[in-house]
Amino acid sequence: MSELTWLKALSDAEGAEAASALFTETFGGQPAGVWAAPGRVNVIGEHVDYNGGICLPIALPHRAFVAVAPREDRVVRLISPQDEGVFVEHDLDAVGPVGSEGEVKGWTAYLVGVAWALEQAGFGPLPGFDVALTSCVPLGAGLSSSAALECAMAVALDDLAGLGLAGSDEGRAKLVEVCRAAENKVAGANTGGLDQSASLRCTAGHALELDARDNTVAQVPFDLAADGLALLVIDTRAPHQLVDGQYAQRRATCEEAARKLGVELLVDVREVQDAMAALEDEVSRKRVRHVVTEIGRTREFIDTLAKGALEGERLALVGDLMNRSHDSLRDDYEVTCPELDLAVDTARAHGAFGARMTGGGFGGSCIALVEAGRVEEVAAAVRQAALDAGLAEPAFILSVPSAPAERVR
Repeated sequence: MSELTWLKALSDAEGAEAASALFTETFGGQPAGVWAAPGRVNVIGEHVDYNGGICLPIALPHRAFVAVAPREDRVVRLISPQDEGVFVEHDLDAVGPVGSEGEVKGWTAYLVGVAWALEQAGFGPLPGFDVALTSCVPLGAGLSSSAALECAMAVALDDLAGLGLAGSDEGRAKLVEVCRAAENKVAGANTGGLDQSASLRCTAGHALELDARDNTVAQVPFDLAADGLALLVIDTRAPHQLVDGQYAQRRATCEEAARKLGVELLVDVREVQDAMAALEDEVSRKRVRHVVTEIGRTREFIDTLAKGALEGERLALVGDLMNRSHDSLRDDYEVTCPELDLAVDTARAHGAFGARMTGGGFGGSCIALVEAGRVEEVAAAVRQAALDAGLAEPAFILSVPSAPAERVR
């Protein structure tokens, strides 16, 4: 249907060419290389990473591309297509965390913050560098556009500095922590490590079983097309921000609840009813109920995938788990919004086996598990429902489990 807006991914060749051309136009000469990192969709396991739980993300085909060249000094110059030819400049010796004299504002914090975090972790000193960025990961859609920037920069600096971390999963786990530190401390978003883990450690054709307690991972085969299914991503176009205090508030409530329950992390809670009885305020009870039950749903989802093709009872079960996940995020964690709820309800009403919000919430995107042959039908129904309600027109992605951060030129 021509009226639907599909957000297409750039191929590696297209992204590398765009980033290289911007680099040459801005800085002259050629970059030393181009590196890319994907956004992500979390299939299930939301708001449990910072509680030590299990998540199940996949990497999107949509990537951020950085063309980079090292410099002789400690200066960093950064350009994106939105900057209209005017680059932003930072001194690596002056960069610092949020609240310090070296605080970095705007999108460049996600890139220069990685260099700062690498040096803080003992991987330095690093040279300065010039960077040209282009990205097809939708901004503000809850698809981890910021982590894509961080992880593309991380594999670039790892390569240019000869650190060798990206060559193994163990090394990539270290880069995850570096990128997470950049986002938490320099960009000022107190997120868990789910997004960076997905961008750096997912593999094509698989979902990533991430145990956030110990950062161990397992690759879970996730070939929906073989079962006649598709994962439809719906970008509601509702603004999504993780630095406005709501995300941090949820995290703080969980940490305080864990303290009151005498556990290190909420993943250690075994009986949700006992935990709720031990907590005095209703808000804490609801937050804990979501986290504990969401961890259980994620485990059950992964176990079901391991039992064979998604059909019959198995298909019905994973769809129900997705539905219950969204309902819990709406009612107990209170991180959905009218745009997300309408898209989910409409997708379910038009044949989706399961649908749920994905990402941090408060806007952004949702996903729907649908028959491959009904993707356009479901998408059209969601679009019409949004327009009828006077909401922004949504955009759509067909999500395929894709490759992690890597050098592409």
